[in-house]
Amino acid sequence: MGSEGNNLMLPVLDFTKEVLKPGTNSWSSTCTSVRQAFEEYGCFIVVYDKASYELQNGVFSSLKELFDLPTKTKQRNIYEGKPLKGYVGQHPKIPLHESMGIDEGTTLEGIQNFAQKMWPNGNDNFCKSLFEYAKLVEELDGIVARMVFESYGVVEHYDKYIGSTSYLLRFLAHKAPEQVEPQLGFVSHTDKSFTTILHQNHVNGLVVETKDGSWIDVDFSSPTSFVVMAGDALMAWSNDRIKSPNHKVLMNGNEKRYSLGLFAFYKGLVQVPEELIDEEHPLQYKPFDHLALLNFGYSVNIKDFCGIVQV
Repeated sequence: MGSEGNNLMLPVLDFTKEVLKPGTNSWSSTCTSVRQAFEEYGCFIVVYDKASYELQNGVFSSLKELFDLPTKTKQRNIYEGKPLKGYVGQHPKIPLHESMGIDEGTTLEGIQNFAQKMWPNGNDNFCKSLFEYAKLVEELDGIVARMVFESYGVVEHYDKYIGSTSYLLRFLAHKAPEQVEPQLGFVSHTDKSFTTILHQNHVNGLVVETKDGSWIDVDFSSPTSFVVMAGDALMAWSNDRIKSPNHKVLMNGNEKRYSLGLFAFYKGLVQVPEELIDEEHPLQYKPFDHLALLNFGYSVNIKDFCGIVQV
C-alpha cells in the first residue's frame, strides 16, 4: 500500500483562459494536456468558470433540502433492474454515505420525474437549478471527450460517440465522522462510466490512487473546480493507454460534504478504434455493451468482462 496524505497533486487545467474552439492553438495544446493527464493519473482538475456562484448556491441548497428529506422518501429513488442508479444509504460498511441518482440526468423530464417522487407537489427551484447545472456539466464533458478523440487522431468517431451518450446524475452526501481520525466515506473503486465529472461544496474528501500506489488528497481548490475522471469504458476504448483510477472518500472535520457526479454511458458497443491498435498496443478488449457492464455493479472487473487473454 502506498502512503496517504502526501503532497502529490492532480494536474489542474484551466478551461477559462479563453473560449476553447477546435482549430485554435489553445485548443490543440489543451487536447495534449488532457491526454497526458489522463494517461498519467486517469483524472485531473478542470477550472471551468461557467458555473456562477448563484447557480452553485442554488444547487447545494437544493441538495441539502433533498438529503434532509425522510429516509422513506429518499428510498422512492428506485430504478428496477438498474444497480448503481437509485438510492444508496443506511449501509453498515459505509455509514457516512448517502446517494441518489437520476437516469437521463441531463434531461428536464428526467429531473422533473425525480423531483415528483421526492416532492409530490413538485419543486421548481430544484428542477431549475439542477437542470441548468446538468446541461453545463454535459457541455464540459462533451469538450473533454472531443479533446480525447482529437488527441488520439480519431475525431471522426466523436460525433457518433457523443450522439449515443446518456448521462447518470448522482447526488452524494457524506456526514462528518464522529471520530477524530479520518473515516471511510465510500469504498475504493473505479467507475464503470466512459467519463465522470465530479463537483462538490467546500468540504474535501476525495482521494485518488496513483500508478505507484500512493494516494492523492484531491483539493478542489475553488468553487469553479471540477474533477474529470476516466471510467473503465474509456480505459477499454483507449486500449489501456488510459487507466481508470481507484478512488474513495475519506471524511474528517465536522462538516457535511455534498457532491455531484455526472457519469457518461455509451448506448451501444464500445470498441477500440483500429488506430489505437499496433505492435506496441495489441488489442486488449473485445467490443462490449456498455450498459450491460453497468448492470454488473462494482463487483465486475472489466478485464474479466471483455478483456482479451494475451498468449
